[in-house]
Amino acid sequence: MFRDHQELDVTVIRVSSVGSQVDADGGGTGFIDQVKHPSWWDEDTAPPRAGDRLHVVVLDASRDVPRFSVLRKDIDIARRLRARRDGA
Repeated sequence: MFRDHQELDVTVIRVSSVGSQVDADGGGTGFIDQVKHPSWWDEDTAPPRAGDRLHVVVLDASRDVPRFSVLRKDIDIARRLRARRDGA
């Protein structure tokens, strides 16, 4: 359903001490580990809450519950990898 390095818009549906479960707009669920959300690194950034809308990148689509990231650096890396793959 998901592909590594794919970008998606998601909605947080549940938050736990280790991360957030999210629903993707096109269907399917994923997980954002707490260290893959900016609030882990920046005390001025609010932690995720149920209902939050986020733009993410797929880090590992093969996991049983795919892993996503909200971090700008991960999104930038995915864009470079897609560009290289697509020959741009």
